[in-house]
Amino acid sequence: MTNDSIEILVVDDEEMVRENLEAYLEDEGFVVHTAGSGEEGLEVLAGVNPQVGIIDMRLPGMSGNDFIIKAHEVKPELKYLIHTGSTNYKLPFELMQIGVTRDEIFIKPLQNMDDLVEGIYRILGMER
Repeated sequence: MTNDSIEILVVDDEEMVRENLEAYLEDEGFVVHTAGSGEEGLEVLAGVNPQVGIIDMRLPGMSGNDFIIKAHEVKPELKYLIHTGSTNYKLPFELMQIGVTRDEIFIKPLQNMDDLVEGIYRILGMER
């Protein structure tokens, strides 16, 4: 699997964060889809088949946790990285059941965006 065959869904309500993630990941060769809310993310998921979702937790309307739970019902094979500004975020049991671990939590702002790329490779079981 090469980067240009890996699709990523970025769900973040902060436009600048979303655009920066999209630009960085596209520069790394990934195909990137974006959404500004959980509801929009579910709409995007209906038309694309990403392997990884990078999900903010504090979203307007549906929370990131709720988005992951609903998205898992639609695309159970989708893997998740949590990208949150909340330094005291606690991983809920429902997400652990889906397979999300503490290793998939990334706190904003990331000092090194490459950490996120390493996380993508790790959850997909790929070597860089």
